[in-house]
Amino acid sequence: MNLKNIHNVYFIGIGGIGMSAIARYFAANGKIVAGYDKTPSKITEDLQGLDIEIHFEDALKKIPISFLNKEKTLVVYTPAIPKNHTQFNYFLDNNFIILKRAEILGKITETTFCLAVAGTHGKTTTSSILGHIMAKEKATSFLGGIAENYNSNLILGEDKIAVVEADEFDRSFLQLSPNIACVTSMDADHLDIYGKAEALEESFFAFANKVSNTLIVAKGLPLKGLTYAINDEADYKAFNLKIDKGIYIFDVQTPSSEIKNIEFHLPGKHNVMNALAAFAMADVYGISLQVIKNRLSTFKGVKRRFSYKIKTDDFVLIDDYAHHPTEINAVENSVREMYPNEKVLVVFQPHLFSRTQDFVEDFARALSKFDEVLLLDIYPARELPIKGVTSEWLLDKISHPEKKMTQKNNIIKDIKNSSSKIVVMLGAGDIGVLINKVTKELLKTTAYEV
Repeated sequence: MNLKNIHNVYFIGIGGIGMSAIARYFAANGKIVAGYDKTPSKITEDLQGLDIEIHFEDALKKIPISFLNKEKTLVVYTPAIPKNHTQFNYFLDNNFIILKRAEILGKITETTFCLAVAGTHGKTTTSSILGHIMAKEKATSFLGGIAENYNSNLILGEDKIAVVEADEFDRSFLQLSPNIACVTSMDADHLDIYGKAEALEESFFAFANKVSNTLIVAKGLPLKGLTYAINDEADYKAFNLKIDKGIYIFDVQTPSSEIKNIEFHLPGKHNVMNALAAFAMADVYGISLQVIKNRLSTFKGVKRRFSYKIKTDDFVLIDDYAHHPTEINAVENSVREMYPNEKVLVVFQPHLFSRTQDFVEDFARALSKFDEVLLLDIYPARELPIKGVTSEWLLDKISHPEKKMTQKNNIIKDIKNSSSKIVVMLGAGDIGVLINKVTKELLKTTAYEV
């Protein structure tokens, strides 16, 4: 398939974070783009601002007439859509060219020098940092989050270099052909897809085998490649870490050199690891250490990755996408590092019944580290309920007494009734939309004014 011959691109699930980046890319390259999504969002609103036609009803009549020409139309879909989706089945039955998001990303990047970031945690932040570094080289970056520097999940450059977030969900990353790649982590996840942790691990081995030039891995992972670590012997080592006015300052030793006093503004040692991974990839590509250092110091972060919504001397509200026990632990560690003597309330919305079932004990241990816990109902996303798997079940396993269930319309009241100065709202579901309402309402209260 020659993408140059495609005139129209229709997206089913256009509001997804990965899908929307590709939609932006095609629109920027002169294609006519339209699509369907289940619900309106800030992402779909932004896409509509680019003159992309979007509707929210799964009906054939909603497909623009020009997109019914199968000779000129490419259909891109997310695996998260249900099998009985009317529009998808119409395109399928009428022999349109239909590709998964991962397949089209593979097509777009197959003729580029491709730098891919994989891992069950950290890949969005790492790829965003790398995209920021590589923007000077006019790389085009497809991200799984909204990079604050660009207010976008697409950093548009030229077609010679691509930075991509390599997603392990549905084995999507096996559609890529990376020249340089990184694996940040290989914790068990997506067991609804893989069945067993061993199958997930095998997919990472398969991904590693697709890397043509250099693989970079967090030290300790069972993959062969250049390693990176903090305060531990590795090919790329960050050391002499200190925090000055909320900013990390550290040195990096590379296989052939050393650079001192790198400044990085994101909190948490896990983010230093993300920065180090991006540093290593950029160095292997050939970016000078001084340029990498300068770019790291100007990276502003990724929305919903330890994002401050309110930050005053008296109250802090933090938003984070964390939806796996390892990620929750990382957020808790970061909060304790930044606010060591403060009481911390976590508001958590579990994401997927299957993930809650698979990791309930780990979730309970991670959430028990906070001083107060508010649990929302499980966000189902693509799943049907599993008998006995509920937020109440998880709540019972949390080990300290300051815990309770809450509902979306009670969160503001519960936060106001809490004595915690620090509040973190975590989850990959619609809590990411809810926090904007919470922020707005709390800012109306004098005690929380910025």
